[in-house]
Amino acid sequence: MAKGMREIKRQIKSTQNTKQITRAMEMVSAAKLRRAQLAAEAARPYADKLKEVVGSIAAGTKGVKHPMLQSREIKKTGYLVITSDRGLAGGYNANVLRKVMAEIREKHNSPNEYAVFVVGRKGRDFFRKRNIEIIEEVTGLSDSPTFGDIKSVAAAAVKNFENGSYDELYLVYNQFKNAISQIPTVKRLLPLEDMSGSSVSNYEYEPSPEGVLEVLLPKYAETLIYSGVLEGKASEFGARMTAMNSATKNATKMISSYTLAYNRARQASITQEISEIVAGANAAQ
Repeated sequence: MAKGMREIKRQIKSTQNTKQITRAMEMVSAAKLRRAQLAAEAARPYADKLKEVVGSIAAGTKGVKHPMLQSREIKKTGYLVITSDRGLAGGYNANVLRKVMAEIREKHNSPNEYAVFVVGRKGRDFFRKRNIEIIEEVTGLSDSPTFGDIKSVAAAAVKNFENGSYDELYLVYNQFKNAISQIPTVKRLLPLEDMSGSSVSNYEYEPSPEGVLEVLLPKYAETLIYSGVLEGKASEFGARMTAMNSATKNATKMISSYTLAYNRARQASITQEISEIVAGANAAQ
């Protein structure tokens, strides 16, 4: 009985330590979530204004032709998948990876029909285990990533579309709604959506509208990728905060259960000792 009580006490202590860790991680994630959410929101006006300018040029320039605006026969598809470097974030990574694999299985019959770019160690390891070739990867992002951190993979994804390595490019990421809701999303980046209906603004371009468009279109696509990375970071911290909150609640329930078991075992031990004393006293009479 004493051995069982000692084991229960060890379990209580271990669970209490785990609860302290999960509670601390929840608080840290909550603080990081706020910063990541502000960063994601701050990036949206820039992307919206860039889209306005690009749309205005495309709508106001007759006969404009650019690979990023033209649809073509789909022979190969590119996927840029955004995951995290660390786990303990509930279904954050599993949901987005399940989403992209469902897309691949539905649309493609062979590995020659798609190309994969990855942000995050979890995604990289996932595709490597399945022997899926990764064209370009970025890992080890900070909690507040800058555009420079993901420029290499963004530029490579856009460049490969421009040179015809594949005929469409999709961004696969978790869209941030709130701390408890992150939506796995597959968003087509290239070719860019039809902008013929965009309003024409009275801009002056140097050297020419076509020349400006040549520079702005890749920048716009890369900006959309960076915005997806920021959305992914906010989603990651929201998912981790929610997961750690659930873990903390579960630890509290386990501690209560262990404490109840300990008290019952202690009561049984005391009852047994009293019975032995009474039996000894009766035997001595």
